[in-house]
Amino acid sequence: MLCFLAKIRHNLRQDYAKTHTMKLPKARKRGDAYRIELMFNGKRYSATRDTAKECEQWAALKILELKASAGESVAEETKPIFTFKQLFDEYFERVGRHSKSKDWILVQYKTFETKFGDLVHKNIHDITPQDLTAWRNRRSTQVKENTVLKEISLFSAMFTYAQKEMFLLDVNAWMQISKPVKPESRYRRISQAEIDAMLKLLEYEIGRVPTLPQHYVAWGFLFAIETAMRKGEILSMKRSEIYDGYVHLPKTKNGSKRNVPLSKFAKELLALIPHKDEKIIPQSSDAFRKLWERRKLESGIEDLHFHDTRHEAISRMVKVRKLPVEVLAKITGHKKIEVLVNVYYNPDADELVEMFNS
Repeated sequence: MLCFLAKIRHNLRQDYAKTHTMKLPKARKRGDAYRIELMFNGKRYSATRDTAKECEQWAALKILELKASAGESVAEETKPIFTFKQLFDEYFERVGRHSKSKDWILVQYKTFETKFGDLVHKNIHDITPQDLTAWRNRRSTQVKENTVLKEISLFSAMFTYAQKEMFLLDVNAWMQISKPVKPESRYRRISQAEIDAMLKLLEYEIGRVPTLPQHYVAWGFLFAIETAMRKGEILSMKRSEIYDGYVHLPKTKNGSKRNVPLSKFAKELLALIPHKDEKIIPQSSDAFRKLWERRKLESGIEDLHFHDTRHEAISRMVKVRKLPVEVLAKITGHKKIEVLVNVYYNPDADELVEMFNS
């Protein structure tokens, strides 16, 4: 995966021959794997990898890391040739696949070369702010500002990883470019007519036991509107986390656990689930998303996102249950009250007039 060793091996040996008595070590086969060891300032470091090349690549990076940590300079000629694609490979393996956003990151991984073209094969040491600015401008003509911002955040995290964890970069070029202006927060409610249209296209009626994949998408849509839970939280919801009056979410988007109260209708929806499996919705995130997007496209409803269910649910909770904002924040998991109030609570004019006069 990481193919930079051939060009730097000789330089590393020469460099370290001048400053240490050690040489760049060789990997030794141990059963079905390979093991490599090195000494630095009297301490031993080792790693086991599937191939000898991976072991040697690990050693080359480890030496650079140790030298940087010890305050020693790394000669320019010893810097590895490490492409943007190789960095994504390493980041996905070490960080991305363990992230809560792993499904989204995997989509970015699959479309990476299409988005960046020749830049994916460029050495990260040679990628300039000008390169990234040109990419940002081109990408901004293809997708909306929020998408560009989200993608920049991911790729910047990779360069920070290369800088602070792999000690390959001195600066993060992504931090040297201007970001698109963040658009105004969405103000989107979901009407009953839109709910009815989506349920019809998903071939589902309220009260029906879900059996087909599209039924579970419809069920999740209704459950989201009733609970204000995120799509990912609903898809990962387990039977063992459901109690008599609430759902316990052990790990959420912001890293905190929370309890979501269940209304009478939410309990009725849960009672409809026909199977006894631990996972309530028996679909992957990708399958669920594709089915939703296909049916939404067929509906002709403009500018509807599944996440708009959270706006609708929160607005309903205020209108119907008259929940104070501090209680509402505990239910929705918002740590910043201003985000809850200014982004997700979307009362219409009639609702404001009604509350004002009540």
